[in-house]
Amino acid sequence: MPSSRMKLVVVGAAGRMGRALVRAISESPSLVLHGAVEREGSPMLGQDSGVLAGVSPNSIPINADARGTFAGADGVIDFTSPASTLIFGEMAAEFGLVHIVGTTGMSEGDLRKLEAFASRSVLVRSGNFSFGVNLLAALVRRAAASLGPDWDIEISEMHHRLKVDAPSGTALLLGEAAAAGREIPLTGHSVRSRDGHTGVRPQGAIGFQSLRGGSVIGDHTVIFAGSGERLELRHVAEDRSLFATGAVKAALWAHGKAPGIYTMDDILGLKG
Repeated sequence: MPSSRMKLVVVGAAGRMGRALVRAISESPSLVLHGAVEREGSPMLGQDSGVLAGVSPNSIPINADARGTFAGADGVIDFTSPASTLIFGEMAAEFGLVHIVGTTGMSEGDLRKLEAFASRSVLVRSGNFSFGVNLLAALVRRAAASLGPDWDIEISEMHHRLKVDAPSGTALLLGEAAAAGREIPLTGHSVRSRDGHTGVRPQGAIGFQSLRGGSVIGDHTVIFAGSGERLELRHVAEDRSLFATGAVKAALWAHGKAPGIYTMDDILGLKG
């Protein structure tokens, strides 16, 4: 009798997030790992993805054949790189899959290309799949709308020393939420660095600072600074598995949905 469980592929399966995703899928009675993909030349090719992830052997070896692995799957979870995500997005559209994307550092052009594939796939993209972070974004949006432009907004984030993009995808997600609350585009109102004689702070600017060091998983603070008072909203990630848990829950939610673009606001009922 065929399984009724959703069949998922993990791309970038040998990386830290990939391994966390394999573990999260193994813990869900509603999901089954259909395939585990890595880049050509990876030293992990051929290894059992379950063993690599620290769970029981699952007889699903790490392989480099993404197209062959996507065939017969229901969805793919993708925390890779912008270039790889565009390739996987096109394949997901080809097979009509759910495509869960947690890749950060994508340009506006990359996003337009990715979103074009959603006419034939179910795309759920987020800078962070933590339920707590997405609730924080909703609070930031509400606070920005309520407090108005007289309150300065600064977003501070810290991550481990190996992170390659800045600001983090989560910081940008929070910046977009603040901009949405003020009904302005983040582009044109974002200040990414300050050095030297910068002059006074422009009213309405949304500032970012990125800290890197040690093994920090993710620490984000949104500061609303008014005259004589300050409001700080903060989220601290203590375990990378929370991102994997959110991503697999997003995949289950998206299974069976019509092709299109969805966000964590849709999943958590936070729109409006």
